[in-house]
Amino acid sequence: MNQRLADAVDLQMQMKQAHWNVKGPNFIGLHKLFDEIYEAVGEYVDLIAERIVQLGGITEGQCAWPPHAPRLEEYPLAIANGAAHVEAVAKALSTFGREVRSTINEADDLNDADTADLFTEVSRGIDKWLWFVEAHSQAEK
Repeated sequence: MNQRLADAVDLQMQMKQAHWNVKGPNFIGLHKLFDEIYEAVGEYVDLIAERIVQLGGITEGQCAWPPHAPRLEEYPLAIANGAAHVEAVAKALSTFGREVRSTINEADDLNDADTADLFTEVSRGIDKWLWFVEAHSQAEK
């Protein structure tokens, strides 16, 4: 679970990166959306960290993550326009969502329904945010 914690913290900071640097005609909508995602991911960080401790583990919440280096790709720093940020944020959310679903399966294999349920909640939230972000790149039919 510390790996998911590292990924969640990384995702949270990527959302702030997008929030701070987005520009263009959809600025205000994306700026607010990325900040809402940042706040939601912060809640997931706390849920994951507290679950680790509840199970008797130690939350590895330091800035230096090894051996749990985040698995998300590094956020591109040289982008500014909204469409590029939408693409980068969607990719980060998608990757994190995939990793979270893997953790649900691991918890199921360990017969830990409560941890599986926690990560199912996170997965549903990430799917919702991904839907919101991807809607910005979909054309009207």
